[in-house]
Amino acid sequence: MAKHILVLLIGMIPVFLLSGCSAGSPSNPINSESHGIFNHYFIYPFSILIKFFANAFHGDYGLSIVLMTLIIRFAIMPLMMNQTKKQIAMKEKMAVLQPELNELKMKYKNDVSAEAKKQQQAEMMQLYQKHQFNPLNIGCLPMLIQWPITLAFYYAIRRTPEIAAHDFLWFSLGKPDMILPFIAAAVYYVQFRVSQSVSSQYQQNQNNQLAFIGLLSPIMMGMFSFAMPAALPLYWAVGGIFIIVQTIVLNKMYAKPMPQVKASLAE
Repeated sequence: MAKHILVLLIGMIPVFLLSGCSAGSPSNPINSESHGIFNHYFIYPFSILIKFFANAFHGDYGLSIVLMTLIIRFAIMPLMMNQTKKQIAMKEKMAVLQPELNELKMKYKNDVSAEAKKQQQAEMMQLYQKHQFNPLNIGCLPMLIQWPITLAFYYAIRRTPEIAAHDFLWFSLGKPDMILPFIAAAVYYVQFRVSQSVSSQYQQNQNNQLAFIGLLSPIMMGMFSFAMPAALPLYWAVGGIFIIVQTIVLNKMYAKPMPQVKASLAE
């Protein structure tokens, strides 16, 4: 449980960063002379690609942002596929392991001595080894890897001045819109619910604390979107929709007993 909360908190950190970093100000446009490794090797290339695709779409910067968002998400997808596969495998192993853990807990229920706790921990580790279960097997590496990419694209949108001069659908890309924040918040809420729904297939008990933390993301996203140029909630909404579809598809791909889980069941 603590690990799930940690992952959610890590996922929310970029939201705080995006809301208060002056480096992303439109008054500091990105160009070939911008100093800094992150500017030169991450933000500026994305800005070039945004303008390239916009020119290909006859000046439609909205379509360029949508396309770039999809390209980035597809590029990151192999990392998420690997993480999803590990998550589902771990949850399936835990379903096999849980009855034995409950028995172990009941065995030492009335013994609160330090020696008993030490013995309980040792027997728990033996169960983990028996089922080849490693609770630390799923790290935050995929999220850490995608941070520079998603943050760079955010700053590229903020610091490419040509975007602000164009419209997309009903809104101006360079001005806050009153509808998009609700769409972005709704997308992030659905994303959270889909994630919870997938998890509930393996965990029947949902934790209220986890649910509360998960709800903070769409609320904060909606609030920040009201103060941001519409190009940004467009980017967040498209990315969120992609993640929703990705979560559903990957879960259907991997939500089957892994060979090692079947072996544990056979024992």
